Amino acid sequence: MQSDPVEYREIGPHIVQITMRDEVHKNTFTDRLIIGLSKAFARVKDHRRCKAVVLTGYGNYFASGGTKESLLQIQERRISFTDSDIYGLALDCPVPVISAMQGHGVGGGFAMGLFADFVVLSRESIYTTNFMRYGFTPGMGATLILPKKLGFGLAEEMLLSAKTYYGRELKERGVPFPVLPRAEVLPYALELAETLAEKPRVSLVTLKDHLVSELRSELPRFIEREVAMHEKTFHQPEVRDLIAAHYTGG
Repeated sequence: MQSDPVEYREIGPHIVQITMRDEVHKNTFTDRLIIGLSKAFARVKDHRRCKAVVLTGYGNYFASGGTKESLLQIQERRISFTDSDIYGLALDCPVPVISAMQGHGVGGGFAMGLFADFVVLSRESIYTTNFMRYGFTPGMGATLILPKKLGFGLAEEMLLSAKTYYGRELKERGVPFPVLPRAEVLPYALELAETLAEKPRVSLVTLKDHLVSELRSELPRFIEREVAMHEKTFHQPEVRDLIAAHYTGG
């Protein structure tokens, strides 16, 4: 019997830790992981005392993006990445979310983490938006959130080149997030969550609504554009060949 790939844990009365731990699939976006994340964030919305969420992974992996099977299904026009809105879970969450990216963040997994209100990276881990490695343009809201969070220059480089970066390299490039040794990422995030939990919940919800209102309004337009780009780029025979030959997941 497979264990649940997403663990929902209440850290005291006001903090929820959501941990992705699908070790078999290295936290790629399997159906079970997607469902687990959606259910966990739905529970947060119903948790009237929750003031902060910490989203993290296990070991060396934060989140590894789409599975090989799902990418091939998109290529064949059988599904779309918009069929499940996991990229917007942290953005839509009423209370602040901290992405404790203690492990590798790959493709849509990295983009999903950046939609959190706070981001903490690991020096030893790799981060990449590797969509173009397989010949198709980015999705998952990556074309919106990378420029917003990383700055246009670095975001354009990451999206076009599909290069892989260690957290320590991103720190040298001036990313505006803490970049810590892997063992310190989650403790830092939990300490930050404790600081948030000292504030009144209504004030946290009200201020987050204000701060992310533009992102929330812009995201549907960017998703529409990304889907339109996929219509041009994803269905090339070359893309199928690249996915089949070179996909490595996490």
